[in-house]
Parts: sequence; structure tokens; C-alpha cells
Amino acid sequence: MRLGAVFPTTEIGSDPQAVAGFAQAAEDLGYAHLLAYDHVLGAVPRSENWLGYTYEDPFHEILTLLAFLAGKTTRIDLATGILILPQRQTALVAKQAAEVDVLSRGRLRLGVGIGWNTVEYEALEMDWHTRGARMEEQVRVLRKLWTQEVVTFRGRFHHIVDAGINPLPVQRPIPIWMGGESDAVLRRAARIADGWIPGGRLTSPTTTHAQVPGGYTAMVEKLREYAAGAGRDPHTIPLERRVAYSAGPERWRQAFSEWQTLGGTHFSISTMQAHLDRADKHIEALRVFRAEVGG
Repeated sequence: MRLGAVFPTTEIGSDPQAVAGFAQAAEDLGYAHLLAYDHVLGAVPRSENWLGYTYEDPFHEILTLLAFLAGKTTRIDLATGILILPQRQTALVAKQAAEVDVLSRGRLRLGVGIGWNTVEYEALEMDWHTRGARMEEQVRVLRKLWTQEVVTFRGRFHHIVDAGINPLPVQRPIPIWMGGESDAVLRRAARIADGWIPGGRLTSPTTTHAQVPGGYTAMVEKLREYAAGAGRDPHTIPLERRVAYSAGPERWRQAFSEWQTLGGTHFSISTMQAHLDRADKHIEALRVFRAEVGG
């Protein structure tokens, strides 16, 4: 199983040396991939039960960040986990992702999802209500733009006539993974994704399997059932799971073993929300986790 590190975007700060240093340390420690979270805008909470990030949480722009890290590393894979695809212009994402893939010499993995923050959709002038259908069409368009010099596409959301991006990516196409845990996401990932990244409900150390009936076992079983129904070999779909550093070594080892038993292929550690107030402490946490879990 390939070990990854979640880039601590809300806690790393804005010093370019610290940003690069975390990625370089992860690479030097033998981590296979670096996964970064995405938000364009943080919102003032609109309800008392608002559970997501707010305007007070800093987020590095995800594709700009990975382009920067492409030039600061040589081996580690770079992944979005996840980029909120339907709130963006598809051709622009295709161009930006291709550029990161070129600059990293083929190390990009594009994890995408539909998101939960209506405020971002509103501000970016995208329709919240059609985001699922839009993303399915976006995946088709992205793959065409990454593999064909000239594209013509007429769909519900896209109209491209005799146009293409240049340079094309190293990977043709760039792998597209899907994130989320809803039944709709599992069905969509089973049909058209190159891999699956669960959402955050079971990533938190305070969430139990009792709060998510069946836990990851049930989700993986559903994903594979839907994949078989779509005519795919269910066991060829790679799977990524995250665990919180704050959960502690016993939980790390248990989660790693569970994921391995389910046929998971990627396993990442998130050092955020563990009261680590400096970049070097996040790096030390990566060292401790690597020594405990291996991989």
C-alpha cells in the first residue's frame, strides 16, 4: 500500500520555504504522494450547524500550489484531494492540470468532487443544482482535451469547436479520481473514475463506525458492486483512505490494517488539527507515522 501525506494547507502558513520544505521532507521520508485539499473561498457560517471550513481557514490555491511543488520535488506524486470541479471552467482546469503534469513530468493525480459549499458556487457563478451532471460531462471533456490535439464537443454544459490545449500532459489522460461517500458518488466513481477517495466522515478521530453504518467496508462493497454492474473489474479501481495524526498510533495501525484487508491501495496521514504549530512539527509527525506504520 502506498503511503501519502496530506498537505497541511490550513496550518503550514505562507512562507514559500516552509511550503516547499514540507513536500521535500515527505519525499525524503519515502512518502509516495502528497495530497492537497481545495477551497477557493471561505465563508462566514450561514447556520449554527455549519461544519465546514470558514473564511478564517487559509487555503493555498490548489493547482498553483502543486505547480510550485512540482518544481521543488522530483519523485513524489502530487494529488488534489479533492478539487471542486463543477464550480470551475472545464477548459481552464484542463489547461492548468496539463501544465502541472508537464512541470512534474507526469506526477499529477486529479481528485475531483462536487463539494458542499454553496457560497463558493454562488460567488463563482456556477449552478449548485446541476453540479453532479455537470461533473460527469466535465470528465468526458477533460479526457478529450488531454488526449486530442483538436477537440469538438457539444454537450449540455460545453460547446467546443476545433480547439485544444498545448502542451498536452505527459499522462494522456491524467488519472481522475472521485471523492465523497454518498451513494451517488459511489455510483459515479464506479462508472467513470480512475480511483476513489472517501470523504471526511470517518477521517475524524471523533467519528465512529456506528455513526456511518457499515463504515468503509460497506462503502467499498457498494463501489465494487456498482463497478461490476457497469462492466468493470471492481478490483482494478484503486482506493485511498486518510487517517488523522491526532488519532494516535493504535488507531493508525488499525486503520491501515483494515484498509489493507479491503484491498486499499493508498493510505494518507493528515497532520492537521493535531496542535502542531510549526512546519517542522508537521514534518516530525510524518517521520513518527512512517516509523509506526511503515507501508
